[in-house]
Amino acid sequence: MRRKLAALFAFCVIDTLGFGLLIPLIPYMADRFGVAPPLLTPVLGSYALCQLIAAPLWGRLSDRHGRRPILMSSLAGAFLSYVMLGFAHNIWWLLASRMLAGLMAGNIAAAFAYASDISPPEKRAGTLGLIGAAIGIGFTLGQPLGGLLAGKEAASANFALPAAVSAGTSLFAILLVRFVLPESNAVGARPASGSRRGAWLLLRERPTLALLAGPTLAVTYSQAVLESIFAIWAFHRYGFGPRTVGLLLLAGAIPALLMQGGIVRVLVPRFGEPRLAMFGVLAYVAGLLALALAPSFAGTLAGLLLCGLGLGAYSPSASALASRQSGEHDRGAVMGAYISSASLARVIGPFTSGSIYALLGSAAPFLVGACVTLPAAWLVRRAGARASA
Repeated sequence: MRRKLAALFAFCVIDTLGFGLLIPLIPYMADRFGVAPPLLTPVLGSYALCQLIAAPLWGRLSDRHGRRPILMSSLAGAFLSYVMLGFAHNIWWLLASRMLAGLMAGNIAAAFAYASDISPPEKRAGTLGLIGAAIGIGFTLGQPLGGLLAGKEAASANFALPAAVSAGTSLFAILLVRFVLPESNAVGARPASGSRRGAWLLLRERPTLALLAGPTLAVTYSQAVLESIFAIWAFHRYGFGPRTVGLLLLAGAIPALLMQGGIVRVLVPRFGEPRLAMFGVLAYVAGLLALALAPSFAGTLAGLLLCGLGLGAYSPSASALASRQSGEHDRGAVMGAYISSASLARVIGPFTSGSIYALLGSAAPFLVGACVTLPAAWLVRRAGARASA
């Protein structure tokens, strides 16, 4: 198990490093193409919209054909999308590259299903937390690295170089899966035809899974709002360029990495996944309120740190609870259905954040995110009670 987990950890770091490289740059790219904020954030949402459509299918395919083929196919699609983005010279090329990346984004559901395959139930929260930490490390390191590669000034930023590096990380990750990562879903353990139930049907059939999908929808919505609007907000409020925004997001993600990388393993046996997930929701809400009301740069940094702490507590705890709603033959489908709620949130967040920012003011996206997320604490409590009944 340790060898498989180490290989999966390395894969997740490398894969999400390439993805994270471009996240703080896309708003600046769209701005260079003359796109206004209300239309800019939907470019980010297009990725999640396509992922929402494709992720459940990728999960079912991983149940039927194994995790490794799905991981490699997804990475090949990511490689092509990064090449397209590197050559983008207008908003339509940028939009097409994000849509292709979303349609091919089967890696996260397959990675979580792989982690569930190789871990016993009593250790699943810690294992999923470790994989969440790997994803967070790649994503977090990618953002400042993308800013460094692009340059300090928004007007003269180089977007082709970060795209080329992202494409290179995808190729490297394909080689890692091909030659280092063994298959976790053995041929004999796969269903004859795979689960054909759609994500929403699975959620209807499994009420506890649906209850967990609700708070994940809320938490991820506020996260998507923060990620999609923060670069614009920081540029307008402080005049920060890509490099500074990337470093700020790195600082805010450190608590999440520490939680998912090890602290969760200590806290879950003592408090349980539901309580830890509830704490994560409340900490995230507090962070959003701090950002909305921050009178200075110090308050902004404190808000980002609270958001990171909350996300680091919530994500592995909720994922572990969701994985318990699956059997041996449908882990990919169940995790794909669960992740669909996050994908839906990543559609709604960017598509609404720009309009909220433009119509209601710079603090409004964070306040709306806090109001949407707060009820998630009650939903998590209900889901935990149902799961232990």
